[in-house]
Amino acid sequence: MANNHSETERRLWAAADEFRANSELRSSEYSTPVLGLIFLRYADHRFIQAEKELEGKGSGRRTIGKEDYQAKGVMYLPPKARFSHLLSLPEGENIGKAINEAMKSVELENEELKGVLPKSYTKIDNAILVSLLKNFSQIAVDADGDKFGKIYEYFLGNFARAEGQRGGEFFTPTSLVQLIVEIIAPHHGRLMDPSCGSGGMYVQSAKFIKSRLTASRRRRRNQDDDLNHAGSPKRKSAYASGSPLNDLDPSTEISCYGQERVEETRNLCLMNLAVHGLSGDIKQGNSYYEDLHECEGKFDFVMANPPFNVDKVDKERIKDDPRFPFGMPRSDNANYLWIQLFYSSLNKTGRAGFVMANSAADARQSEMEIRKQLLQDHAVDVMVTIGPNFFYTVTLPCTLWFFDKAKSQPDASAREARIQGKSSKSLANASGSDNLSWRRDRVLFINARDTFRQVDRAHRKFSPKQVEYLANIVRLYRGEKPEFLAEEDDEFPASGSTPDPDLKATFPKLKYADVAGLCKVATLEEIEAQGWSLNPGRYVGVADREEDDFVFAERLEELNEELTVLNSEASELEERIANNVAKLLEEAT
Repeated sequence: MANNHSETERRLWAAADEFRANSELRSSEYSTPVLGLIFLRYADHRFIQAEKELEGKGSGRRTIGKEDYQAKGVMYLPPKARFSHLLSLPEGENIGKAINEAMKSVELENEELKGVLPKSYTKIDNAILVSLLKNFSQIAVDADGDKFGKIYEYFLGNFARAEGQRGGEFFTPTSLVQLIVEIIAPHHGRLMDPSCGSGGMYVQSAKFIKSRLTASRRRRRNQDDDLNHAGSPKRKSAYASGSPLNDLDPSTEISCYGQERVEETRNLCLMNLAVHGLSGDIKQGNSYYEDLHECEGKFDFVMANPPFNVDKVDKERIKDDPRFPFGMPRSDNANYLWIQLFYSSLNKTGRAGFVMANSAADARQSEMEIRKQLLQDHAVDVMVTIGPNFFYTVTLPCTLWFFDKAKSQPDASAREARIQGKSSKSLANASGSDNLSWRRDRVLFINARDTFRQVDRAHRKFSPKQVEYLANIVRLYRGEKPEFLAEEDDEFPASGSTPDPDLKATFPKLKYADVAGLCKVATLEEIEAQGWSLNPGRYVGVADREEDDFVFAERLEELNEELTVLNSEASELEERIANNVAKLLEEAT
């Protein structure tokens, strides 16, 4: 679960960014073509590998062709689309036109890519294109496929940062996505993202699965070695044979479905999937009005980062849509439309994890009634509040919501009588059905505002070990064993002032317990007493502090940050109040 960037990625980005700086192109005009070239280089890499494997397998009566490559799961590249061909074009050739033709030829030979690849290369100067081709050709051909995915992901993040508001529409910060994935644990099944952007949820889910498959295989190998060393009959492990570790294929475990309103963003998503060795059924459409996947009750996992506080959704068009089982919110705000979309897309045991505006956790009136119904249906499982500055476009904090529909199933409630006599502590650390029953009428609240790694003055992220720490709190709450797979963050390492959290120090017995200022399991009765609020701040309390145990400058910075957050939230509320007053005045006249 490393989140580090290699020297190769940084070098490639620095060169590409320098080329753009010396052109007249805006970042938004440059990003998609550059990402398209990374995609083409990846496809060329895979084609070269397959070409070597197929070499000599033809016969006098049958030559190796397109079907042979596709049988290996490789996109067929005609000669004009090969990187070597583009690099060999003579000086003075129209390189932009040649790359456009290359992209068209790839789409022609691979039906699933029809209309996906960029074809705007004639807008970019020949010299820049030649430099980009040379730059990307330096990626070692024998590099594993993961290398291209990491490069694509790194470029996506940097372009999102450069493009500001538009970047925020297609890219969710990677460490936030990783935390969502770690908590809902999508090991196997159908995965849906109805506002999928560039596809980060799918990519991180695949990485999650691959890391667990790898860890499982290594454990099995070690067990076999122990048996052999102990004098047991020597045998060859099934995990020790077969494909190497880096050939483990997450695409056999999950099926990716998605919907995206903007065509260009959908295309970015499909290319992102491809360079990570994945495929998906990603459709273009507006999720408010179009149910292109017939989502109701269909998916094992739903993950999303929808746009916050969208107004002017035509509720008349969707008021009878079964995807909104708790009715229409009266306020002109789509947050609770999204929340219902995520809920209704899950099957009976499905889990969801999504990013939401902080204000949704405390919204009143009709939105509170919808939230109440979600809680009474026992769907809400975990709430995590995140500090400011995680996004590239806004400084506001956010909240991560997690649903687990398995909590609401009759077989969980049927066990209530049998387990009533057990203490909360024992139930919190039970496993399987007993823990599910215990969690049925409870919600775990986590305060992660003080957990972050500072990237620069305006941006933060989670380190891999911070992601693991927060996810482990949820695992303990679910009665599961914690995991310790995270690697060090070499790019933004822990230090004396920003150490990585220690799960064993927080939970010495590795059993869940409420920790003031960090986490609290609240019952539905406690939540009802708080007006059905799902704001973690209302439940977790404040950590104990020694009066003199602080550095003045650090404490002042903390207070200033808290003031900034409160001012931002106040501004958001002020805007909503002004809009509501304006509507009331308009109706009155």
